[in-house]
Amino acid sequence: MVKKISSRIPKRPIWTGTVSMGLVNIPVKLYTMTFDKGFSFRFLHKQDGQPLKYQRVCTKDDKIIPWEDTVKGYEISKDKFLVFTREELRSAEPESSHKIRINKFVDYLTIDPIYFQRSYILTPDKNDDSYCLLLSALNDMHKAGAGRITLRTKEYPVVIYPYEGAMVLTTLRYAYEIANPHTLEELKDLKEPKSDELALAKKIVADLSGRFSIEDYEDEYSEKVQQMIQKKLKGEKITAEKPPKEEARELMVALKETLEQLKTK
Repeated sequence: MVKKISSRIPKRPIWTGTVSMGLVNIPVKLYTMTFDKGFSFRFLHKQDGQPLKYQRVCTKDDKIIPWEDTVKGYEISKDKFLVFTREELRSAEPESSHKIRINKFVDYLTIDPIYFQRSYILTPDKNDDSYCLLLSALNDMHKAGAGRITLRTKEYPVVIYPYEGAMVLTTLRYAYEIANPHTLEELKDLKEPKSDELALAKKIVADLSGRFSIEDYEDEYSEKVQQMIQKKLKGEKITAEKPPKEEARELMVALKETLEQLKTK
């Protein structure tokens, strides 16, 4: 069993600024809220088992370049770049690099989840009067504030909403960052299902319906890797087990057998 360690919020905020609601400015700090957990493997040299390291190597003379000698460039054609200094890029920073201007309040549930990207915790900075005021208003009216924020080198649409007694900010993807599924040939001219098969499928959906809880899901891959690590530490041999081959069934047969299995649970 993988030992579950609750994620700790970093001590330092990743962004400080204000949330603006008309003429009301709310000083805030932004903290990382979500964490990608898993096993991190290092690349090693196969012959001696030593870790490999990555360096900034110039493609022209194969020399290793220190950080202070680097600049950012935009490729306009093959191996041709426009060079930008840090000062030039800083001059392009928009208002959203230090202020989140709320330009609309929306019903949170009307936002398509496909646009959701990453969530952060907003906390008051120094004075919490205006923070508490906005939090209470959003909570009572079941609304979310929509605006924009610039993090590092990208400006994102965002929504701010109440969660567990705090305000949470979630960055969104732009409409042009979402692919249209129906541009795929496989999804064009899909067939209508047969009525009897559809009725059985709906029965399965109904029988398996329930309330969603994220606690129902475990990271089985991490659990298996952890078990392999323990075996390796004990010097035990690991044998790869092939998954059992699934028997191909006719669709109607598979539907009926699924319903029979659900009856026994």
